[in-house]
Amino acid sequence: MKNFLDENFLLQSKSAQELYHNYSKSMPIIDYHNHLIPEQIANNTQFENITQVWLNGDHYKWRAMRAHGVNEKYITGDATDKEKFLKWAETVPYTMRNPLYHWTHLELQRYFGIHDLLSPETAEAIWEKTMEKLQSSDYSVRGLLKMMNVQVVCTTDDPVDSLEYHQKFASENTSLRMLPAFRPDKAMNSDDIKALNSYINQLEAVVSRSIGSLQDYLSALKERHDFFAANGCSVSDHGLEQVYAEDYTDEEIAAIFAKIRSNQSLSTLENLKFKSAMLIYFAEWDHEKGWVQQYHLGALRNNNSRMLRELGPDTGWDSIGDFSQARALSKFLNRLDNQDKLTKTIIYNLNPADNELMATMIGNFNDGSVAGKIQFGSAWWFLDQKDGMTKQINALSNMGLLSRMVGMLTDSRSFLSFPRHEYFRRLLCDIFGQDIENGELPNDIEWVGKLVQDISYNNAKEYFKF
Repeated sequence: MKNFLDENFLLQSKSAQELYHNYSKSMPIIDYHNHLIPEQIANNTQFENITQVWLNGDHYKWRAMRAHGVNEKYITGDATDKEKFLKWAETVPYTMRNPLYHWTHLELQRYFGIHDLLSPETAEAIWEKTMEKLQSSDYSVRGLLKMMNVQVVCTTDDPVDSLEYHQKFASENTSLRMLPAFRPDKAMNSDDIKALNSYINQLEAVVSRSIGSLQDYLSALKERHDFFAANGCSVSDHGLEQVYAEDYTDEEIAAIFAKIRSNQSLSTLENLKFKSAMLIYFAEWDHEKGWVQQYHLGALRNNNSRMLRELGPDTGWDSIGDFSQARALSKFLNRLDNQDKLTKTIIYNLNPADNELMATMIGNFNDGSVAGKIQFGSAWWFLDQKDGMTKQINALSNMGLLSRMVGMLTDSRSFLSFPRHEYFRRLLCDIFGQDIENGELPNDIEWVGKLVQDISYNNAKEYFKF
C-alpha cells in the first residue's frame, strides 16, 4: 500500500517519477489566467490567518461546506475567521474523492510543511501553526508566490479598471510580473439593459466624454484597450455561455445601440446580434495588437436566484451548462480567419461532452503561422481535477498536439492555489510514463522530458512572449 500524498503522489510508474522529479517539478510557473486581487500583490498583503488567505472567496470550498450541512453563517456570514476554519476542518474528512481533499492537503504541505490530515482533531494545532507562519514576511502575498516559483500572473480586469495597482507594482521592477487581462464581458451584456447602461455611464466617467452612439462606445472601449496595452496587457478573456455569431450590419448594431441608450428592450435576435458584433470588434482589436484571446465557454451561472440576491455573483451557485457550441464557434473563428484577423486563441469548455469538439475545432484554424496558434485550453473550473484533466489531455493527444499545449493555470482567487500546477504536472507525467511502461512510447526519457518541460512552462513562455 502506498502512503497518501507522498513524493510520488499520482506517479504510478518509475518513468512517471523520473519525468516529474527530473524534468517538470522545478519548472517556473506562468499563471496566465487567475482572479487574484491586484491590490494585494501591489501592497504585498500579509494575511492574519489561514481563513483570510484560504477560505475567503473560495466558492469550491463553500459549495462543499453547504453540501455537508454547514450554516451560511460559517461560510460567507458573520462568524469569526477561526469559527469558519473549524467548520471547514469538520467538512474536510467528508470530501474524500472530491479534488478538494487533495488540494487541501497539498496546500498545507507545500506552504506550511504540515503533513497532518485536517480534521476536527487536528484543526486547533493547524490553526495555530499556520497563524504563526503567516506572521512571517516570507508568507506575504509575494512570498507565497515566490515559494511556488511563480514568474508571471495575469489578473482579470474590466475595461473601466484604473490599473493603478498594476502601475504601482510595475514601478518596483521586481522579478515577478503582474500583468492585466482585458475582460469586457459587462460591456457586451445586453441581457440586462439597465445594467449595461449603468456600465456605459461608468465608461463615460473614465474616458471623460459622453457616449451617445455606437461609434462613441467603440471609440471609448478602444481607448481602454489601448490603455491596457500601454500597461503591459497582451491577453484578453471572455466568460460566455457560448460564442455568438449572428450575421449583422454595422447599421443594425448602431440602431440597436440607440435602443439600448434609450432604455428600450431588445428582441432576442437584436440581443444576439449586438453580442455577436461586440465579440468581433474585440477580436479585431486583439489581432491588431497581437494579443492572445481566451474564451471560457459553457458555465450556467447564478442558478439560485434567492442566493444571488443575498450574496451576489461568484459565490458558488454556478454549474456546467449544456449549450450548443460547435456551429457558432466555427462561424466566429472562420469570419476572423477569412479576414486575416484571427489572433492566437485559447478555448476552454466547461462541459466534458465538448472535449472532442474543442480538440478538433482548433485544428480547423491552426494555419502553421504559429506553433499551437489555436489552443484547447486546460481543464477548467469543475473539470480541473484528476478525471477532468486526464480526459482533456487525452482528447487533445488523440486529435491534436499535446506537445504544443500551453499548460495549466489556476483560475483562482486564492494565493494558496498554485499547487494546482503541480497536480497537473504530476498527472501529465503519469500519463506519459504509463505509455512508456506499456511500450506505447519509446523509452526516451530525455525527449519525453523535454516535451513535459515544454507543456509545463516553455510553451507558455514562447506563446505569450512574457
